[in-house]
Amino acid sequence: MIASDEAGKGLSLAEGTGLYRLLVESVKDYAIFVLDPEGRVASWNEGAQRIKGYAPEDIIGKHFSTFYPESDIASRKPWIELEVAARDGRLEDEGWRVRKDGTLFWANVIITALRTNTGELVGFAKVTRDLTERRRSELRAVEAARRIAKAEASNQAKSEFLAAMSHELRTPLNAIGGYAELMELGIGGEITEQQAEYIARIRSSQQHLLGIINSLLNYSRIEAGQVTYEIEPVRLREVANTVMPLLEPQAGAKEITFDKVRCPGNLVALADRTKLEQILLNLLSNAVKFTPSGGRIGVICSESGDRVVIAVSDTGPGVPPDKLDAIFEPFVQIGRNLTSLNEGTGLGLAISRDLARAMGGDLTVESLLGSGSTFMITLPRAEGSPAIGHQANEHGAGPEASNQTLGNQRIADADS
Repeated sequence: MIASDEAGKGLSLAEGTGLYRLLVESVKDYAIFVLDPEGRVASWNEGAQRIKGYAPEDIIGKHFSTFYPESDIASRKPWIELEVAARDGRLEDEGWRVRKDGTLFWANVIITALRTNTGELVGFAKVTRDLTERRRSELRAVEAARRIAKAEASNQAKSEFLAAMSHELRTPLNAIGGYAELMELGIGGEITEQQAEYIARIRSSQQHLLGIINSLLNYSRIEAGQVTYEIEPVRLREVANTVMPLLEPQAGAKEITFDKVRCPGNLVALADRTKLEQILLNLLSNAVKFTPSGGRIGVICSESGDRVVIAVSDTGPGVPPDKLDAIFEPFVQIGRNLTSLNEGTGLGLAISRDLARAMGGDLTVESLLGSGSTFMITLPRAEGSPAIGHQANEHGAGPEASNQTLGNQRIADADS
């Protein structure tokens, strides 16, 4: 009998069988072997030896259930698979299999029934692939997805808790502030100088706690995606001139000098003006808080390609190099210890960076320990924007009105 190819040449049956056997025995990436009708191993190729670890003399004649974990043997899985393959002609399965050294590997298995022309079952052909790495990747992906889902659920629960607690705490604090103000006004009768001092301390503590709670509430709103943005062209010089006067009293009390704002009038960002003012107010507040008496604080605006930058520089103590990233994480405050407690929650920079990024920008820092820090707000530049920011002056209002508006907004946030 001759086996012919397309070119008309032929191989004898013996030659063709020899080449086929050579092909099967040489394959290294697949375990290819034959089982007798009872499931005993009748042949063994090089791929089977590489994947399963058995030499031919170690495994030929043994039942193929040797490759299955104890749990599969207890459930008679190997014998059931042969029954299905004999009945249907073929069976495909994936599962854990055991190597000679006892280690497990994830296998894709195909068992094909071998029958004569008369239908007599003479054995089974078995092909096994080692898919352990693929399986591990799948398991890692599933575990990563599970962790992400768990983290998202935890963050959602945390945000809801912070929002609920913030609302619950603000109500009594607002009441405390209201009654303290009534006492200061003498509504319940005259108060002594000592009592007035106590009431002032009560109001100061109430305002401090209210500020912390508002920070927590703002952070929870950002994390929950409940903050909306009105992106429009915003002139950087006007933002700086609006915010800086709000911090002048605190700076003056510490004898800190505010340098003149250096912002070209043609620098316009695409941003939410209120959010940008909030970021700049936070950066300047931090600068005043951490800069020692006699120091200096400055605001400089510049452009870089399609971006604009507002840089807030101070002559404070600076930030350690290993903390430059950490200061933007929630609830982190540099320099807090038992003897020097800096007021606040450690949320200001985290909130500010989230706001900047939500507007298509970023908030970064450069610092030299002992020589001060520079925080940079980077935002998209508004190309070809018309002159803006003069309408208020045309109606008789100027920077003072803008300052009053921002101040009123801070009070409204505290009372809401």
